Amino acid sequence: AKNPYFRLLARDPGILRERTKTDFDIFYNTKAGLPRADRELAATAASRLNGCVYCASVHSAFASHHSKRVEDVQRLLDEGVEASLDPRWDAIVAAAAALTRTPAEFGPEHIARLREAGLDDLELLDMIQSAAFFNWANRLMLALGEPTVLDS
Repeated sequence: AKNPYFRLLARDPGILRERTKTDFDIFYNTKAGLPRADRELAATAASRLNGCVYCASVHSAFASHHSKRVEDVQRLLDEGVEASLDPRWDAIVAAAAALTRTPAEFGPEHIARLREAGLDDLELLDMIQSAAFFNWANRLMLALGEPTVLDS
């Protein structure tokens, strides 16, 4: 683990284990709920807004791969959370951005917009968890210093 984020979490194996289980459940348990691409989009939006280059690069790659919408994901990275993508993705990005700025900013108008975009209860929960989890992870990572993409 060359990454300071994981080195810090590894000091308490129980916390690292629970963090990893949470991450896997949010992003890999996709038999129901929000499609993986949309989960990764929410994490990308949170990471882009927070300025976490490392997480934004990782989650944007997954969002691009799972959605096949490489240009749209790149637009989000280039233009920020105000980029116009399509009604569904715009609703997800706006909700993720509101949760990231401050959870109290997320409100009924975001839920209504997500519902209008077709999200059901489980999809809403998945979107909220994806954005909230990476908002937390970004802030911890950024507190440890400027994140960089490591060479293999």
